[in-house]
Amino acid sequence: MEYKYIGKYTPRVDGRKIVTGKAQYTHDIRLRDMLIGKILRSPHASAEVVAIDLGPARSLPGVMAAIPLAQGKVHYAGEQVAAVAAVDDRTAEKALALIKVDYKVLPAVVDWEKAGEPGAPQVRDAKPNVEKFSEAARGDVEKGFKEADVVLERTYRTNFEIHHPAETHASVASWDGDQLTVYDSTQAVHGVHDGLARALKMPAANVTVIKRYMGGGFGSKLGLNEHTVVAARLAREAGQPVKIVLSRRDNSLCVGYRPSSCQTYKAGVKKDGTLTALSLLNYASGGTDFGDEVLEPTVDLYRCPNVKVEEFSIFTNTGAQRATRAPGHTQGMFGLEGLMDELAAAIGMDPLELRKKNYSTKNQGDTGLPYSTKGLDRCYEAGARAIGWEHRNKRPGEGSGPIRRGLGMSSSIWWGTGVPGTLVDLVLFPDMSVEVVCGTQDIGTGTRTHMAVVAAETLGFEPKEITIKIGNSDSPWAPASGGSVTTPSVAPAVRDAALKAVERLKQVAARKLKARPEDITMEGRAFAVKGADDKSVPFADVYRDLRRETVFHGERSDFPEDKYAFNTFGAHFAEVEVDIETGKVRVLRYAAAHDSGRIINRQTAESQVIGGITQGLSAGLFEERVMDSTTGHPVNPNLRDYKIATSLDIPEITTIFVDVVDDKLNNLGAKGLGEPPRIPSSAAIANAVYNAIGVHVREIPMTPQRVLQALKRKEAGS
Repeated sequence: MEYKYIGKYTPRVDGRKIVTGKAQYTHDIRLRDMLIGKILRSPHASAEVVAIDLGPARSLPGVMAAIPLAQGKVHYAGEQVAAVAAVDDRTAEKALALIKVDYKVLPAVVDWEKAGEPGAPQVRDAKPNVEKFSEAARGDVEKGFKEADVVLERTYRTNFEIHHPAETHASVASWDGDQLTVYDSTQAVHGVHDGLARALKMPAANVTVIKRYMGGGFGSKLGLNEHTVVAARLAREAGQPVKIVLSRRDNSLCVGYRPSSCQTYKAGVKKDGTLTALSLLNYASGGTDFGDEVLEPTVDLYRCPNVKVEEFSIFTNTGAQRATRAPGHTQGMFGLEGLMDELAAAIGMDPLELRKKNYSTKNQGDTGLPYSTKGLDRCYEAGARAIGWEHRNKRPGEGSGPIRRGLGMSSSIWWGTGVPGTLVDLVLFPDMSVEVVCGTQDIGTGTRTHMAVVAAETLGFEPKEITIKIGNSDSPWAPASGGSVTTPSVAPAVRDAALKAVERLKQVAARKLKARPEDITMEGRAFAVKGADDKSVPFADVYRDLRRETVFHGERSDFPEDKYAFNTFGAHFAEVEVDIETGKVRVLRYAAAHDSGRIINRQTAESQVIGGITQGLSAGLFEERVMDSTTGHPVNPNLRDYKIATSLDIPEITTIFVDVVDDKLNNLGAKGLGEPPRIPSSAAIANAVYNAIGVHVREIPMTPQRVLQALKRKEAGS
């Protein structure tokens, strides 16, 4: 079917508002008589809170509320202890300094490798610091290793990556009697709504959560945050609205990060490239929470009869991890795809051909179901063609001179299938204006635009003529914006509502034209009878006759039960330049090919891909949280010392969508795209470095120091 807007380039419907500063972010909220809330955090990585004296803070002029937060033990530096609300920022800071807390400092362990050693301080009361949290197996790996011509064992490490969105976490809470309204920088309007009702033990009907615009979250804003509850409690005690904005340092301490991983792989392969066995032992650290599962790519991506995975989490006295754009898959793809390149070199095979040799058309995990669609083979072809794959070094590191160039690639697998039950209301007005209402949120990806595109396409309007209302928990239910689910959840619901509206419009037009509804066509802002060019009626006349029949309810349908495995796929290709004298890596060109079903808006889709690559490059070359192992405080809690990629580091990027429409999944054939571009990007760059210098830098970020260490390892023949 040929579409006018779907799959084409449509500028963001709210783009002008954003770039001119008129879009209202949570940081921008100013309510009458609003107070400033501040949180006192533990300076200790582990301690017992013996007593909290709020009296001096409460007696300070301008302080309107003060509450204790910690009870018993605190388990990491940065954990909440107490909070105040005052008339301004300066007064709130003074009040925090006046709070007296009596701590009994306890032994702590911050370094996750030391936490796993015998005798290390216990992070969780009466529980070990090391705990198995994931495993998977099929076949017999030992048998598979015996069948292999080559067996390789390698360890790959990924470090802690901070979210650091442009807009730090913020909440504004306001009470009107027993009604609570919260403005929150969140990826989950309905999730925060439900969480607040539970946390405050109040009826959910009395809570409204509003999120207009937000400056990024990357997973750290997926659910209810502690500071949001604190803002509501302070506002209730003070009888005035309270705003809490977390600092950049707070972002490094207490709102999560991507966990580290230490992945040891063992693989068996025949000389023709057939994988015979894969094993993975992963140790991950998520602070006071479990680490990420990295097993999915190993279990599911390649055809291999014998697989075994065990994953252990190591607990430390640091803040808990949170989902970070494609949790687990990102770390796992770095390890697995590095291994695939090293396997290919060991048997003298092109790395891309090795991946094609072990291509699978069905789920390799628990279900064994065929994929509904899989365009990874087309991604391989398109990406390789765009990067000029034939020009890669046939053997890693075969160049000469101080500046070496190389090409590398990585595959990607993710879910992004959407959430059945997502609801949308589409409202038609007699003046031909259209409103689409949903309790979803735009986290910077262009949700308003793809909703407008789908509604406009279906109804015969232009996207700019559709009014989109989102970001309010009083609107129809939608899931959190995580897991790449927003477009494949919301867009099909919009389509469903719009199709129902079209059906009703055709019924009204049929009455006016004295024809059957099934004979009515819709084109050029008019309804006409098939085969009768002289029988038509303008949109305006039909809309006026709708009267009060204006609201149409749309819903995202359920999946076909137990018939297919639904996944997204992609392949990234990178060209890099490495200075072997300094260890500096520069990415020169990049090509990213994706199968995420039908693309709704190519312009925002390309933006998503470029953003994912930018983050992957940044994490692969620069980003790493560094902790003081004695105090549990980060030594780089700001954007000066925590290095991220800038515009000067970003290469020429070619984005490719293979557009494999998945009509088994939903009424648009669309899948998610938010996380897939992040998954393979660090791995593709690392493999390009390997192709350039002949030794794999098996730890990210690939700092100059680590590159030089890898080169020394190569010289030593290890």
